[in-house]
Amino acid sequence: MPGPKVVIVGAGPAGLIAAEVLARGGARVVVHERMPSPARRLLMAGRGGLNLTHSEALADMLSRYGGREETLAPLLEAFPPQALRDWAAGLGQDTFVGTSGRVFPRVLKASPLVRAWLARLAGLGVELRLRSTWTGWDADGHPLFRQAEDAPVPEPADALLLALGGASWPRLGADGAWTDLLASAGAAPAPLRPTNCGFVGTLSPTLTDRFAGTPLKAVELRFGERRARGEVLLTSRGLEGGAVYALSADLRDAIAATGEATVEIDLRPDHTVIDLAARIGRQDRKASLSNRLRKAASLPPAAIALMREAGPLPGDSRVLAARIKAIRIRLTATTGMERAISTAGGVRFEDLDAGLQLRARPGVWVAGEMLDWEAPTGGYLLQAVFATGVHAARDILVRTA
Repeated sequence: MPGPKVVIVGAGPAGLIAAEVLARGGARVVVHERMPSPARRLLMAGRGGLNLTHSEALADMLSRYGGREETLAPLLEAFPPQALRDWAAGLGQDTFVGTSGRVFPRVLKASPLVRAWLARLAGLGVELRLRSTWTGWDADGHPLFRQAEDAPVPEPADALLLALGGASWPRLGADGAWTDLLASAGAAPAPLRPTNCGFVGTLSPTLTDRFAGTPLKAVELRFGERRARGEVLLTSRGLEGGAVYALSADLRDAIAATGEATVEIDLRPDHTVIDLAARIGRQDRKASLSNRLRKAASLPPAAIALMREAGPLPGDSRVLAARIKAIRIRLTATTGMERAISTAGGVRFEDLDAGLQLRARPGVWVAGEMLDWEAPTGGYLLQAVFATGVHAARDILVRTA
């Protein structure tokens, strides 16, 4: 007896891992993707090494998901980081743990993994239909798909899994157009918002014209009680970088509430004001302040220029040291959804049952970044995307058996 037919919308990591689980479970799987090739965002992520997951303890990892920690816990427990690493190894892509605890394929790119994965899916009988856009449902409840300018055609199935992504980097396929379709089906998503994004800041043209694209490494960014160490990248509009992304949800929400958020950058977080003042004081007073700062605190030109944003550099060593430890920058907006690494908002878990099936539309499941959760970069995004795809697929197999 043939297995159930499952239609998946979206050929990103959530959709493709679900297709693999379903096909191994005996389902007939058809994956529709509106772009001309699959896994575009995964391949883009691979340009930076493809941070698949993180090596920290699962309890610590779960804390990265904020208000969705309790909701996502059983999903990540059922498909934890080691399971994702084992899966990659099965595709011939062994992984390693970097100095930051992040996990990467040894080849530090996504293309070999994606090629092997697509070959495996083809071998399992998964059908991939490209340039095929989901447009909703027909009068009988069948999902509709349109290719080019043709009229939408129904695709009857025993189950439909939506894995369309959020709305960041829309040129790679995820444009958030599905929000209206789900709202009309009685499951209005939470508004999509950028996260892991850059911010527009009140930096002078003098600084940005010269140093846009320059990273400040090993700094600490502070916002209220929150702290994040890492890199801050100076841009033509403000700030980006890993430390900024780590605080982006709080910064975004503060700007939405009050119109601005002021951060502090500690250029030398491993040194105290007293230590830095002593180091500066030992420098030749005949030297320029820039040279004294460079020698005393190993500050690059971009960091010294950023210190000047608060006004002329003072001659007093302790005041200089205090400025190194706390440069205040006012942020007034995000740099937009189209440049964000990921998005928050989406299908509310309250509108889903435990298997990620829509309560308002039985027979329809949701996985991946379409769901209303967010996490910082560091492997947490992909880990949850894979885990939700696996979870939804397993639930479909149980309910269509």
